[in-house]
Amino acid sequence: MNAHAHPHTPVPDPGNSTLGYYEIMETAVRELLVAKRVIGADEIRRMLEVMDSRTPALGAKVVARAWVDPEFRARLLEKGRAAVGEFGIDLFENTELIVLQNTDKVHNLIVCTLCSCYPREVLGLPPDWYKLKPYRARAVKEPRAVLAEFGTVIPDDVEVRVSDSTSMVRYLVLPQRPPNTENFGEEQLASLVTRDAMIGVVKANTPEAKERTR
Repeated sequence: MNAHAHPHTPVPDPGNSTLGYYEIMETAVRELLVAKRVIGADEIRRMLEVMDSRTPALGAKVVARAWVDPEFRARLLEKGRAAVGEFGIDLFENTELIVLQNTDKVHNLIVCTLCSCYPREVLGLPPDWYKLKPYRARAVKEPRAVLAEFGTVIPDDVEVRVSDSTSMVRYLVLPQRPPNTENFGEEQLASLVTRDAMIGVVKANTPEAKERTR
């Protein structure tokens, strides 16, 4: 989780460790597919370049638009995949994107208990802590404690809902718009939205908090 708040097992340095089981399997399958001409090496390279270009800034733009445009927000909550497509964001294959809105009564948290399914097309690569077993297990069993470790204390009268991603269904949190942003444009609003806010472990930055981090 947050580097200064969540105790977790350090991620090993790839240069000092051998490949894991799934990394070996991925390499073997990829090389086999290329050898059998099912997929070309150039196609794999292009897809990797596309994924490398995806960052949380894309998701932040989507959130900012939803904050200022009620009609877009309604489309986003009804059909997330189609709505993000308005930003030129294509989800792979038939993956569905469900957008969950935080309110005064509900706070949403996303996890993938089986592996690390994640809306990469919108947020880029997942953080290391999202993939680790402690988060994947504890987010379901004790979500309030996990949130507190990020500095996010949820009042008892607010429901915490945990959504479990799958290979075909991904989730994105639409955080609440911070106060004192009535005169902000979309670009300013997007600057307040972090990757972690769209996973649900923190809230969107307030203008004051963002100013203090400068």
